[in-house]
Parts: sequence; structure tokens; C-alpha cells
Amino acid sequence: MSSALEKSLAIVELLVEHPLGLPVTSIAAATEQPASGVHRSLQELARLGYVRQTQAGGDYTLTIKLPAIGLGFMGRAGITDVAQPVLDRLAADSGELVRLSVIDGRQLTWVAVAQGATRGLRYDPGQEQGVVVHLASSAGGRAWLASMGDDEALALVAAQGLRRKAEADTGPNAPESTNTLVQEIARARAQGYATAVDSYMAGMAAMAVPVRSRNGGPVLGCLSIAGPAVRMTEARMAELAPALQAAAQELGISAAGTRYFQTILRELDARDGKPG
Repeated sequence: MSSALEKSLAIVELLVEHPLGLPVTSIAAATEQPASGVHRSLQELARLGYVRQTQAGGDYTLTIKLPAIGLGFMGRAGITDVAQPVLDRLAADSGELVRLSVIDGRQLTWVAVAQGATRGLRYDPGQEQGVVVHLASSAGGRAWLASMGDDEALALVAAQGLRRKAEADTGPNAPESTNTLVQEIARARAQGYATAVDSYMAGMAAMAVPVRSRNGGPVLGCLSIAGPAVRMTEARMAELAPALQAAAQELGISAAGTRYFQTILRELDARDGKPG
């Protein structure tokens, strides 16, 4: 890491995953920074109101300021207003976890979630909003990759990595080679939705489709349904596919009126050389 900003953001991103806080030594080890430099960055972040120390000489944790900024952005951009009712309805109908990811540059990021499982075994990660989607191992990532050519898809995978950085978080069926991944992408195109079983996480299965603007236009993000693999069988996914595809189409039509998705469309049009 070169700049002070990059080092500070690495600390913030780490603390997002540890809401109870971490000591300076653990932060330094996880971000590969000197403890003295981490301490200086934390002091500056604390002065600006983004972190606080739980007690004198104790752990550091994020304050509510950063999440509040994020929620404010989501609300003003119109993402939650448009997406949440659709997600809530699909979650209730499917009885599983429903997530929306959106394109952010050359990445996918989870931004909204709805839980439809009310009892018994369920998949409920709870901390994935704002997390960048791992393309090769997740259903949402594969749905996005299936919407483009293989060369472009593999370039995105190469930039991110075929395997998740934390091997302990990776399921046993995560792709070991690009050939395996290309086969999964081809399967997603053929059946109209992507799947990931014991791939992103052991014991979890998911299915996803792209959210397109303008009735088949550019991809804005991906919509997924996820749950325990013992319940999200191949037959169950086939049953859920029409509802998932209909919800994605509804989101695509509604999204055109939000500020955030209008920005994405302008970026995609500029990339493709189309007039805005």
C-alpha cells in the first residue's frame, strides 16, 4: 500500500467485517501495515468520527457514521425505494434469502437483501451488503459473466482471482480451473439462470439472473435466491426460475427511473460509444 488514504480505507474495510472491534496489533497484521502507522491512521479516523476506541487502550470499532452515509446514499439514489418491495415479495414467495447486486465499475457489489425463511434451517449471512461479489464462485457473479463473451468474462475473473482470498470461506465445489468455470457459464446461458452449489460457501446453494434495463438492454446488476443446499435442489431452482426472472425484469423496468442506475446506464453507453 502506498498512500495514507489507501491504508486508512484498508483499515475501514477490515473493521466492517468485525463490528465488535479489533486491537491495533490485529489490524496491523491483517492489513500488513506497521502497528505505529495503524495507530496514527486510527487516531485520525477517530478525530473525523469514523472509528472509536471501546475503552482506553482497547479495541477500535467503526462508529455509525459510515453506515449512515451509505444508507443516505442508497436512499437518495433511489436504489432501496425501487428494489426493496420486489426483493421482499420474492423472498416471501420463495422462502429463501434474496439479494440484489449492482455493477460498480468492473465489479458487482451486494446492496440489498430480503430474508424469506422464517423458521428452520436457513442461509442468513447478515453482513454482505457492500461486499464485492466473488464472480467465479457465486451465482450472481456467474450470472453476470454469462451475460458477456467468454474473453471479457475471463478477464474479469483474472483481475479478481479464480479463488476467494480466504480459502476457509470457499466451498468444496468452487472452480479449480477456468475450463470448469467456462462450463458453468455455458450452462447458465443454456438454462437461463446461473447456479452455485457448495461453491461460494459450503452447504449453501444459490441461483441468479442478470437485471437488465430497457427490456433486454444493458446489465445493471444481478438478482439471486440463496438457501441451504439441502433445500435449494436442482428441481427447486427450476421451480423458482420463473419468479426470479419476472422479479429481475420488474427491477430492470423500474430501475430506469433511479439516479444511480441512470448513472450506470450513462457509463455503459459511454463505454459502448453510444450517445447519452
